[in-house]
Amino acid sequence: MATLLLLVIYITFIGLGIPDSLFGSAWPAIYTELNLPVSWANFVTMLISAGTILSSLLSARLINRFGTAIITAVSTTMTAFALLGFSLSGGMGWLCLFAIPLGLGAGSIDTALNNYVALHYRATHMNFLHCFYGIGVSLSPFLMSLALSSGSWREGYRTVFWIQLTIAALTVVTLPLWKKAGHTTQNEAHSSSRSVGLFRLIRSGKVRMACMVFFGSCGLEYTCGVWGSTYLVQSRGTAADTAALMITFYYVGMALGRFLSGILATRLTSSQLIKAGQGITLGAIILLLLPLPPVISALGLFFIGMGNGPVFPNMLHLTPQYFGKDISQSVMGVQMAAAYVGIMVVPPLFGLLAQRIDASLFPYYLLLLYVVMIIGSIFLKKKHSSEDINSEIN
Repeated sequence: MATLLLLVIYITFIGLGIPDSLFGSAWPAIYTELNLPVSWANFVTMLISAGTILSSLLSARLINRFGTAIITAVSTTMTAFALLGFSLSGGMGWLCLFAIPLGLGAGSIDTALNNYVALHYRATHMNFLHCFYGIGVSLSPFLMSLALSSGSWREGYRTVFWIQLTIAALTVVTLPLWKKAGHTTQNEAHSSSRSVGLFRLIRSGKVRMACMVFFGSCGLEYTCGVWGSTYLVQSRGTAADTAALMITFYYVGMALGRFLSGILATRLTSSQLIKAGQGITLGAIILLLLPLPPVISALGLFFIGMGNGPVFPNMLHLTPQYFGKDISQSVMGVQMAAAYVGIMVVPPLFGLLAQRIDASLFPYYLLLLYVVMIIGSIFLKKKHSSEDINSEIN
């Protein structure tokens, strides 16, 4: 039953990835049709991120009360109908309205399932889990590019709504699997598990450094996803439908990086996989900095996805090891909140820069985020060997 449940979790993570790449690839067509300023994408992305931050911070309490299974089923259903709402939206107000349930649902799924897999499965499974997320985010821009080339962005949203609704139905009908796997609401929380508040957790320098890694890595990831297509259109002269297809390769790179990381996790530690991924990411950003043809820029985005992709799941899998199983759910929520603060703040800031200065700043912006991630990684490792997390938060 544990294997079958893991398969359901994998499929659910496809559903988690589906909405994340859709808006960025559709935005050039959306703001053109609705006659909106290009930077107004910030309002939608910030609302989505605000919802994920809120649900991430509340996740430990909600999961302890309702259980991972119920939270996953309800949240996946919520995101499905939010996608349907996007397809029906006729203006900025409606887009912002449906961004709220989309963010709330995504944050709950992300935090709940990441901690569950970190506690109950090996590093290989965590990497494969996020590989399935990569499948989801790769699928969306591909479907959107087909919709843009033959019809409307609305058709792209309607297509992914049906896919997401199918995944939501799967999470509902497989609720009994969680009981058979022995992780129901009553016993999934270990007796040693405890909830720790945000302000107590951030007293720890180790928690702050971990949050810095998540902030930089996820800010980089989502800046590529949201603005990569716009960068290719405005700075490299690529057609909108072609740019959406090129962004698909970025997400394919992310999925491939996590797949390879899952295979290599049997021989390398999570820390070693993180270092390898960060090295690939730096080389790919340098490739973007060079004045090369658009197809090379797409290749650079592919390797950014491939390198940065394994950082997130391996950092998550290290959470119980770094902070202890007893507070891992609480720390997981704070880390996810930090990740979504990066997602909420970093891409919108680039949107303002692109509108007021130029989208050609894109690779330099990614390099800055990379530096933030590296600084957090270096000091996290130093603090892990010298700092007692329990003494810091008590």
